[in-house]
Amino acid sequence: MKKIAILLLTLFSILSCKNETKSEVNLEENRSKSYDQNDGLITMKGDFVYDSQQNAAVFETPNGTIYGVVVDDNMHKLNEKAKPFKADKYSSVQVTVRVKRIKNTNPKILWENNLEIKDILKVEKPDSKKEDVIKLAN
Repeated sequence: MKKIAILLLTLFSILSCKNETKSEVNLEENRSKSYDQNDGLITMKGDFVYDSQQNAAVFETPNGTIYGVVVDDNMHKLNEKAKPFKADKYSSVQVTVRVKRIKNTNPKILWENNLEIKDILKVEKPDSKKEDVIKLAN
């Protein structure tokens, strides 16, 4: 009788275990969630280029939206972190930043919105397979 009770207890224990599959953790999604705060800033990932001769910077999102970047101390810090990954001065570098999106008030700038960089989260080596180039011109 004891053997049957132990056998049934073991059987119920094994059958009651859940068979959960572990899902892959998306670090970018988790990083975005951890930075979603009610401070008006948004987390964006995209390509960053700065041209020191024209003193102009742009940010392009993966869906092709281009923003002007406010040239300030944070933008210069981002550019310094991006320099080791640039092949030339027009090479774009993939970055993840927290920004404040503001309306463009400068009629010389073609983009509707500008980004003011508030926090640099990640600077990555450019994708060698990507052939897109952002060029700054008047």
